[in-house]
Amino acid sequence: MNHVYVYDGDYLSLLNTIFYLLKTNQKVENIKPENYSPTLFENIIHFNIPKQDHLLDQIIQSFGISVARAMYYVFLSEEEKKELLLYYFVYYALKYRKKIMYQRNLKCVREVLRISNYVLHESHKLKGFLRFQELQNHLLYAEMSPTNDILFLLSCHFSKRLKNEFWIIKDVKRKIISIYDKKKFVILSEREFKLSLEKENDQEKMIEDLWKTFYNTIGIQERKNDRCRMNFMPKKYWKYITEVRDEL
Repeated sequence: MNHVYVYDGDYLSLLNTIFYLLKTNQKVENIKPENYSPTLFENIIHFNIPKQDHLLDQIIQSFGISVARAMYYVFLSEEEKKELLLYYFVYYALKYRKKIMYQRNLKCVREVLRISNYVLHESHKLKGFLRFQELQNHLLYAEMSPTNDILFLLSCHFSKRLKNEFWIIKDVKRKIISIYDKKKFVILSEREFKLSLEKENDQEKMIEDLWKTFYNTIGIQERKNDRCRMNFMPKKYWKYITEVRDEL
């Protein structure tokens, strides 16, 4: 029977679990968040580990900021075995320290690079594809449904890009909401915050129509290339992009 170690679900809890397992030389077959549903052949192992808040600083000092950032991007991914991947990555990182990313012969290093680049690439795309609409109460609101859990990354970006506005970004896929009040943002689940939005105003509808007209006008019909456009603007994002969602 396979043993599955579970953690609280947040990043710091995962790091504490990984370092505890490495320190105690436990035989690790899998690591999953606490809401994981085991199969008949898996044994769930719970244990209370005192959280060490200094672990994040320790990782940055030992492995470097770029490695610490890549690890966090992997955690934000939807990769099925990301926890186990990070376990093996930390195992070798403790040996190679800041030179870990040069060990491309290791599968865990190659996978961390691939997944972290994918998450970063998607967050960059959404910085350009995210479309805000102004509601009647002058609140900016945007919806998205990304492959990876990048709401925190986007919130960090827009808290600087739109720092003088009130805005809400909703991840429809994960049912979580980021709320910004011109000072800081907080991420909540739909269960924690009841979101009731007023209907968009007439001016916003007019602006949307003008933007669609502009988008269609500047396009050159003879040079239209749908395949090229989808390479830069994947169709999975179209539902929330004002100028192309009608094409769906």
